[in-house]
Amino acid sequence: MAQSPNRLLASLSAEVFSLLQPHLKPVDLNFADVLGDTGQPITSVYFPHSGIVSLVVELSVGSMIETAMVGRDGAANAASALDGKVSLNKAIVQVAGKASAIDAHQLSNIADGSKELRSLLIRHEQLLFAQAQQSAACNASHVVEARMCRWLLRMRDLTDGNDLSLTQEFLAQMMGVRRTSVSLVAGTLQKAGLISYRRGHIRILDVAGVADGACECYATVSAQYEQMLSK
Repeated sequence: MAQSPNRLLASLSAEVFSLLQPHLKPVDLNFADVLGDTGQPITSVYFPHSGIVSLVVELSVGSMIETAMVGRDGAANAASALDGKVSLNKAIVQVAGKASAIDAHQLSNIADGSKELRSLLIRHEQLLFAQAQQSAACNASHVVEARMCRWLLRMRDLTDGNDLSLTQEFLAQMMGVRRTSVSLVAGTLQKAGLISYRRGHIRILDVAGVADGACECYATVSAQYEQMLSK
C-alpha cells in the first residue's frame, strides 16, 4: 500500500502511488480558502492530510449550504480526472490544515492509464454524491440537535481530535439553519455535559453521548467511507 497521510492515496497500491508521487506538491489549506468555484475551470485536485474542505451550494440570497465534507479520507475537485471540466459546486476550506495537490490535467492523464486509480476516483465521486443525498434527506427529516451531533462527529473523525475551531455563524451556515438555532442546541449540549463552547471553539467532552444524540446519517456515511477505502 502507498504511504500518505491521506487515506484515499494510502489505499492505492505502491505501484500506482509511485506514478502520482512526483506530481504531488505539499500545500497549506487556510481557513476560507476557495479551492474550486461553481462553473469555473478546475486547475488542481487536493488530497487533505488534515483540515476539512466543505462542498457547498450558494444560493441567490447569499447563503451557503454544505452538501458534503472532504477530509483526509477523500479529495477535493477529483471529478476533474473523470472528464469534469468545471466545478459543479464551491469547495471552501472549513478547517485549516495541509494537503497534497496535483495538477488536474496531470491526474487525469495518470487516471486514463490506470484502471485502479480511475476506479478509486469513480467510487469516491459516487460516495460524494451519496453523501449529498444523505445530507438532503437529513436536513429534511432530522432535528437540528441530531444533525449538529452528526456534524460534530464527522468533524472529529477528520481532525482526529475533540477540539474544533469554528464559530456558531459558520456552523449555522453549513447546516442551513439560523444561528439562533445553533446557539440553542449548543447550549443544550453544553448543559448536558456533552460539549463545552466558547467563541470560535467547541470541545467534545462526551463522545459516546454525542454519538447517542446523532442521527443515523453519521453511521451511514462513515460506513460508506470505510467500505470505499477497504476495497
